[in-house]
Amino acid sequence: MSSPTYFFEECPTCGRRVQVRVEYLGRQVVCRHCRGTFIARGAAGRADPGESVHPLLQRAEELLRSVPPAREISR
Repeated sequence: MSSPTYFFEECPTCGRRVQVRVEYLGRQVVCRHCRGTFIARGAAGRADPGESVHPLLQRAEELLRSVPPAREISR
């Protein structure tokens, strides 16, 4: 089982760094420090969950797309 991927974003209310799961991009989140709410936009201000937050994630997605689909094993 894989662990979730996170990114850090600054809370617009209190300015503290908030750890946010990548799957929450484009969704409203709550700061654990001040309870302020904001839309998770990622490091580059992106709100589209289909876009990578980090260059390493973008590269991983490129590599995964370049691999041919696994063939079904027939028995």
